[in-house]
Amino acid sequence: MKHTILVTGSNGLLGQKIIYAALNNPEINLIATAIGANRTKEKSGYTYEELDIIDEQRIDFLFEKYKPNTLINTAASTNVDLCETNREQAKLLNADAVAFMAKACKKHNTHFIHLSTDFVFDGTQGPYDELAEPNPLSYYAQTKYDGEKILMQSDIAWSILRTIIIYGTVDDGQRSNVVLWTKKSLEQHQKINVITDQYRCPTLAEDLADACIQCAIKKAEGIFHVSGKDFMSIWQAAEITADFFHLDKSLMQPVTTAQLNQPAKRPLVTGFVIEKAKRILNYNPHSFTEGLEIVAGQLNKSEQ
Repeated sequence: MKHTILVTGSNGLLGQKIIYAALNNPEINLIATAIGANRTKEKSGYTYEELDIIDEQRIDFLFEKYKPNTLINTAASTNVDLCETNREQAKLLNADAVAFMAKACKKHNTHFIHLSTDFVFDGTQGPYDELAEPNPLSYYAQTKYDGEKILMQSDIAWSILRTIIIYGTVDDGQRSNVVLWTKKSLEQHQKINVITDQYRCPTLAEDLADACIQCAIKKAEGIFHVSGKDFMSIWQAAEITADFFHLDKSLMQPVTTAQLNQPAKRPLVTGFVIEKAKRILNYNPHSFTEGLEIVAGQLNKSEQ
């Protein structure tokens, strides 16, 4: 019997990588869902369905149709500053939709794997393990934590995979992240403001996708911290990226979080202790430089 996985947000960076990871596993029957048309280049080997996660009837219809063993929810409202101002939408996508999906999971005995964020922490005690107490600073972070609590308080099989700054390439080139933004800006000889006082563990999208698949196959429940293994400032991440692609670092302008004065507060120092994921999910992330090599290879391929 194949393991049927339904993934939401499959047009996003992580969603696409889950499609490709699942295609390499003959035991998985994948149902990929997102808003609008399928933007993944590879169209065969899995099923694509349109789904807006705030459409409860559509969720019920697809669960009834495919009866998934596992749901992997990568869909969310992730623009931190937009969530601060457009609170209704943030709550709907990051919390209410989780409740809709949890209901469907209960009915069909489906294991719910939910993606969350390091932003649930206030950034005063990082790096964090799974036992650390969340203390969200922004409305985005609050809605993500609310989504987590909905699952924790449910009586279904659930897993929460928290992660940090995902980077990588998407098929249609529409998404940006710290690596692609740094590379593109410096290639175009643009000056960029780079934050010096926020510390993270950047996460290669392929590594996170593998953790999601492992979590599904192993039916591993509970909270897992899944990130890159290298702890660095955003400035360092940009610097390493610039060096890797032989770009002009003098275009990088150092700024502090306070100077940027963004609408939503960010935690300063997060980072994760990933021992539990290593032990239970066989998680073995690439180093940041190895991740850049993978990204460079993919970019070269897409340009050919």
